[in-house]
Amino acid sequence: QVQLVESGGGLVQAGGSLRLSCAASGRIFSSNVMRWYRQAPGKQRELVATITSGGSPAYADSVKGRFTISRDNAKNTVYLQMSSLKPEDTAVYYCNAANALLVSLSWGQGTQVTVSS
Repeated sequence: QVQLVESGGGLVQAGGSLRLSCAASGRIFSSNVMRWYRQAPGKQRELVATITSGGSPAYADSVKGRFTISRDNAKNTVYLQMSSLKPEDTAVYYCNAANALLVSLSWGQGTQVTVSS
């Protein structure tokens, strides 16, 4: 079982930047696919970014070009660098670990990101 703890959320003005971190502990981290999701009030949770065990990223169209996902396997940490933030990026952001078949293994507790206009 992988345990995940997110940090780095907060309040930022539109156009600003934040970097989220997700620290993992427990079973092997480097073999997991890591994903960032977000959930805004009254909306379904949506996939924002994915990074494979080999470091290949993928992004939702809504964040492409503005967000960057990365991982540091030596630190058992995955990051989400968010730039040019918009009010519609306001949500609770969750870190997720999955296996190679994309079966979810663990979720973090979430971190709030609020972007003011």
